[in-house]
Amino acid sequence: MTQRIAVLGATGSIGDSTLAILAAHSQDYEVYALSGYQRLDKLFALCQQFQPARVCVPVSEVDSFAQRLNEAGLRIDVVSGDRGLIEIATDPQVDTVVAAIVGAAGLPSTLDAAKAGKRILLANKEALVMAGEVMMETVKRHSATLLPLDSEHNAIFQCLPLAIQQDNTQIHTASHGVRKLWLTASGGPFLHESFAQMQQASVAKAVKHPNWSMGQKISVDSATMMNKGLELIEACHLFDLSEEMINVVIHPQSIIHSMVEYRDGSFLAQLGSPDMKTPIAHALSYPARIDSGVQPLDLYALSGLEFIKPDLQKFACLRLARQAMQAGTQATIVLNAANEIAVAAFLAEQVRLTDIADINEQALSEIQVPLLDAHADIDDILAIDALARRYTETLVAKIAYGT
Repeated sequence: MTQRIAVLGATGSIGDSTLAILAAHSQDYEVYALSGYQRLDKLFALCQQFQPARVCVPVSEVDSFAQRLNEAGLRIDVVSGDRGLIEIATDPQVDTVVAAIVGAAGLPSTLDAAKAGKRILLANKEALVMAGEVMMETVKRHSATLLPLDSEHNAIFQCLPLAIQQDNTQIHTASHGVRKLWLTASGGPFLHESFAQMQQASVAKAVKHPNWSMGQKISVDSATMMNKGLELIEACHLFDLSEEMINVVIHPQSIIHSMVEYRDGSFLAQLGSPDMKTPIAHALSYPARIDSGVQPLDLYALSGLEFIKPDLQKFACLRLARQAMQAGTQATIVLNAANEIAVAAFLAEQVRLTDIADINEQALSEIQVPLLDAHADIDDILAIDALARRYTETLVAKIAYGT
């Protein structure tokens, strides 16, 4: 039976990889809906290629985009903004939602997809960083399915027993024997450079990832290791574990994507080429397997695999993520919001790369917000997010203008 797919964030790197797989398996998957925000020429080309039933664009672009489709003879329902994303995510015709929108903008539609009981392939970190308890509780309550697309979380998922894959609370059952989870990190472009060199880093160097092809924001997060900090927070929610049961190890080759350590001394690892098509193909077809189109690993060509303990002074963002997870969801919301503002300021060349961690730490220590739990609603979450963004903008301004 053909599976109807909605790709939210279709013009990004995750969207590229997902659509390449869907195109290669068009007999099994139908591209039912797409969304895009900035690259509307690319979104238009995707509409021409896949001819989805629905497409979502920014509110300001809805009329012009609809006219453009009409002139091309494409009969596609055009919706817009957050409301349009939610319409697509909850559409009864949609079987699977690929949640690949970057940033907090992806949270409402992902949460509503869970309320609609959808199969969700999650690449949007913020859905769990900002609303982890709420999201996981909603998934359970509405019998939705949540499968991770991040290569690290997907690797852990693959290395866990079937009972835990089907219910993350099973990880606490003694018979499953899980001792720790290990998230691997590439170390980014500054792994072998000093903190002083990081202070002088250009935007061009910071976004040049040694192994992965990613967008600018996530590339900067990789350079500061905030990306791994956010992934640690995600893993706590996905696998229902406290942060002390999750270790991070730098593995520069990005061949082992993560590991599960068991009480008997076994380590189960998932290996593969550093290509996002592999975890996407796994999640799309789970529990079956399909061809991802990725070049298989040549084990004979591997000269060696390194594992390095992270330097938490140099990569302070990783330390801050652990602290935020210990403090609770309200702190992880603040950290995520502050980091988005700080990274945007770095990309605009208003602050240095190393200022990002300082801004994040100051925001965490100074912003006072109420405690949140699994019963919080989306308005509570977004209110803290907005407060943190406003406050962080003042911190950035002080650095940018030297006040």
